[in-house]
Amino acid sequence: MPAFIVSALALLFVAWLLGEPVLAERRRTRLRSLPFPATWRRILKHRVPYFHLLPTDLQLKLKGHIQVFIAEKTFIGCDGLEVTDEMRVTIAAQACLLILNRTRGYYPKLREILVYPASFIVDQEHTDGIGVAHQARRLLSGQSWERGQVVLSWHDTLAGAATPDDGQNVVIHEFAHQLDQETGAANGAPALGRRAHYRRWSRVLGTEFRHLRTALSQQQATLIGDYGATDPAEFFAVISEVFFEQAQRMASEHPALYRELARFYRLDPALW
Repeated sequence: MPAFIVSALALLFVAWLLGEPVLAERRRTRLRSLPFPATWRRILKHRVPYFHLLPTDLQLKLKGHIQVFIAEKTFIGCDGLEVTDEMRVTIAAQACLLILNRTRGYYPKLREILVYPASFIVDQEHTDGIGVAHQARRLLSGQSWERGQVVLSWHDTLAGAATPDDGQNVVIHEFAHQLDQETGAANGAPALGRRAHYRRWSRVLGTEFRHLRTALSQQQATLIGDYGATDPAEFFAVISEVFFEQAQRMASEHPALYRELARFYRLDPALW
């Protein structure tokens, strides 16, 4: 192939790379400006009571995010489940809470949301302390995969949305994992920007993680659920549930932890 053709193709590729984000944002701006469907408003009213806790400006922003999210992500029903707008809107509304004020896009690695009617069984392999691999079957309500999928139980999605102040929400939990996985395998340290932010995050969350494990070992009552003591990745997902659903208690009982999450999510739900 002649050199001038190779150069031209290279220039076209670079132009596409530079132009794609601009085109994507234009498309998203158009989607956010569209009227929010009346049927979707009714779904929010009946299925997502958390929506009405938001200030008016954030309600409007969330509606726009929902429209983009549903347009860009593929929803797939599993075990014979037929995906409906009720499912799309209910899931999207909760997922988009986490990115209301963030600027890193709409879960850029996520392609598909797989929805089961209820809890689903997965086969998982783990290695014990002496290096022996074991197979185990687990019943799950949600799962987040680094390769671009979130798996949800519709039954548990509805239950999590119905009670917005119990600190348990499977959609928030799994989409917190997606944020964590934007930088690779989930490890409890999502993209934070500056190196100093990582140092502070590690110090605060590491201290809180150790305190949780100590409290549980002494059978003390804790605001943060015991599943958060599994590992740093699960700790981040669990405290995200508490941050959005029990913000005032977290701000009072774990102020340093609350401040870290408020900086990360760019939100202050304790004021809502």
